[in-house]
Amino acid sequence: MQGRIHSLESFGTVDGPGTRFVVFVQGCPMRCAYCHNPDTWDMNGGTLMEPSYIIEQYERNKPFYANGGGLTVTGGEPLMQIDFLLELFTLAKEKDIHTCIDSSGIAFNPDSATQQEKLAKLMELTDLVMLDIKHIDPGKHKDLTQQPNTNILKFAEYLNEKNVDVWIRHVVVPGITDDDKYLFDLGYYIGQFKNLKALDVLPYHTMGEKKYQGLGIEYKLKGVPPMDKGILLEKKKVILDGIKKRRSEQSEP
Repeated sequence: MQGRIHSLESFGTVDGPGTRFVVFVQGCPMRCAYCHNPDTWDMNGGTLMEPSYIIEQYERNKPFYANGGGLTVTGGEPLMQIDFLLELFTLAKEKDIHTCIDSSGIAFNPDSATQQEKLAKLMELTDLVMLDIKHIDPGKHKDLTQQPNTNILKFAEYLNEKNVDVWIRHVVVPGITDDDKYLFDLGYYIGQFKNLKALDVLPYHTMGEKKYQGLGIEYKLKGVPPMDKGILLEKKKVILDGIKKRRSEQSEP
C-alpha cells in the first residue's frame, strides 16, 4: 500500500516527544486560514512511497531517535490514508518504534463501520495522537477552517474511550482564537479526558504567507500580526483554568 507523501523530515523537534522522523502526507480537506502547508491540500499531489521505504529512511538515523523519539505522521491529514498508516505502523511496531499521529481529526467518521474497524486496529499500533483543535465553537470553527468540528470532537472522545495518549494542540491567533471565553470552554471540554497527557498552545506566525504568494493563493489573514509569546502564556493559563474547573467538578462526590 503506497502513500501519497509530501515530504520527509529526519530531525523534527516539535512533532512529539524527543527527536522525530516526520512524514508529511499529502491531502487535507481542511482549509485553515493560518495553515502554513497549503501545498499539502491537494489529494492527488505528492510522491508515492512504500511504507518499507520510509522505515528504511528512519533506520538510517536510528541513533538520533534514541532520546525517546520516534516516528510521527503529520500532513496534510494522516487519517485520509488510513490503509497506508496501518501498514507503516505495523512495520514500525515490528522494530519497536514509538508511533505518533498529528491529526486534525476531520477525517473521523463514526458512521463508517469499515473505517471504525480499521481505526481500532490503527489505535492499537499508535502510541500518541497529537490532536489539533482549531476552535471549540462550531460556527467559528467553520469560519476558520471551512469545515465543521462535530466529528473532530467525536474523535477526541473516541481516543479517550480507546485510552490512547493525547496531546491537544491549539493555535492562538490574535483576534480570531484568543477570546478567553472560548479558550476556557476549550479547556473545560478537554478537561474531561483521562488520556490527556499534554497541552501545546502555539503562537500564530506569518512565516507561511510567502508560500501562499508563490502558489497564487489568497492569504486570508494578511495583516494579522504574529501572536505575542508573552500574551500566549496568559492564554494558556485560561485553557488550564478550564481544565481545572472540569476536573474539580468530576472529583466532587
